[in-house]
Amino acid sequence: RITGTLDEPDFDRLIAEIEGKLERHEKLGILADLSGFEDMTFRAGLKDARYGFGKILQWHRFPREAVVTDKGWIETLVAIAGPLVPFVEVRSFKPDAFDAALAWASEIEGGPNA
Repeated sequence: RITGTLDEPDFDRLIAEIEGKLERHEKLGILADLSGFEDMTFRAGLKDARYGFGKILQWHRFPREAVVTDKGWIETLVAIAGPLVPFVEVRSFKPDAFDAALAWASEIEGGPNA
């Protein structure tokens, strides 16, 4: 769960967690709970873009990303950007549908998954 302003150390922790799971699992379903998210620092945004594009040849390892949010602008971003990301199905969910988001993100096929 991401709350408040996401800064560079926060993003470093997220990357470490993802990388640790990628060492043990072929594919990851991602659940991003952004219901308390407010903003992201510029440096965290750069790191996010660098990490995402650095993984471009591995995007198939992240077949589903569920984004939990109560913010319309994030839902709009998911609706617009989601279809542009190859190999990844992205959906937004309201906070009261957290369990459904978790179940959906967990439904990935092939190989040992997390």
